[in-house]
Amino acid sequence: MRYFDFTLTAENGTIHPVDTVIADHPDVTREALLHINALGDGTGVMLYRLRGDESSFQSDLVTFSDVIAHDVLDVRGDVFHLYVHVKPGEPAGKLMALAQKYALIIDTPLAFTDRGSLRVTVVGTHDMLRRALEDLPEEISISVEQVGQYSPERPYLLGLLTERQAEVFQKAVRMGYYEIPRETTHEEIATELDCAPSTIDEHLRKAESRVLSTLVN
Repeated sequence: MRYFDFTLTAENGTIHPVDTVIADHPDVTREALLHINALGDGTGVMLYRLRGDESSFQSDLVTFSDVIAHDVLDVRGDVFHLYVHVKPGEPAGKLMALAQKYALIIDTPLAFTDRGSLRVTVVGTHDMLRRALEDLPEEISISVEQVGQYSPERPYLLGLLTERQAEVFQKAVRMGYYEIPRETTHEEIATELDCAPSTIDEHLRKAESRVLSTLVN
């Protein structure tokens, strides 16, 4: 089995009409899609991790006709999770149909980049992955970042970190901290996360130690 890590960008920057409502709402920011699934009747379910004012957001969401049901879970400060059952919508419907057609696994969570694209890992045989990429709808563009042999342990590395360590580590990756040459600094990451640069340094050192120790043991 192989995996493809890629950045997926929809033509209008969102994957479903409900996703558009969330992206355009002034009081929330999309951080990740923790789960996504297509149901037999064509509807879908998604579990988001969002940041912002959940009460203001909920009052607007209930008026949207594409939402069949929703629930807000695990509110911690300004971070909360949104379960939403939605009517069929595009391009999410086409993407889920591709995954089913070519027997692919969509490896969650899917992280939103600062530009609104999704970082996605898809798992399957090399032939099926190639055919699925060739069959992508025209309104979707992708940038393949990494390809390799899949290990079931791979997606759980972030689970070794505390919630704050994972947040800092993911933000550093998205901002290019681990690119060559480095595209950001502790100070810039600290500004994004509203904390001290020394805090960023501490969290990254601990996150790197835990992840690397797991890879070499």
